[in-house]
Amino acid sequence: MNDSTLRPPLPPFTRESAIEKVRLAEDGWNSRDAARVALAYSLDTRWRNRTEFAVNRDQARAFLERKWNKELDYRLIKELWAYTDNRIAVRYAYEWHDDAGNWFRSYGNENWEFGPDGLMTNRHASINDMPIKASERLFHWPLGRRPDDHPGLSALGL
Repeated sequence: MNDSTLRPPLPPFTRESAIEKVRLAEDGWNSRDAARVALAYSLDTRWRNRTEFAVNRDQARAFLERKWNKELDYRLIKELWAYTDNRIAVRYAYEWHDDAGNWFRSYGNENWEFGPDGLMTNRHASINDMPIKASERLFHWPLGRRPDDHPGLSALGL
């Protein structure tokens, strides 16, 4: 393993490095750049996302492309729930609309496992979608990275 294959922060995680890893994941997903985001996953990563399964990085990238073509104006907040040496659990919410203009807030939990290089080897996601009115949206920053001063999930009461 050389430095170009490392994806810091690396396991074993501390509270601080787990929080950093979660924020980096949030930032990546908020970019909606499937090719860039896929680089955080091992070549043989294994995913369960709702009822869809991916068994390598290419399938994960294709999943992300489909996701962001359907979930328009996507904005995500992730929050650390728990961590161990090489695993992190997160809870999250994201807001998006479909091509008919119907808004949703999706709530989820993910369990992540990492290799020693910091790449995610396993991702298990459970997600529920709740229809909302545009007036009920809480995530109003410009598309892209959530500003540091924007409230997180706990501060928003989510």
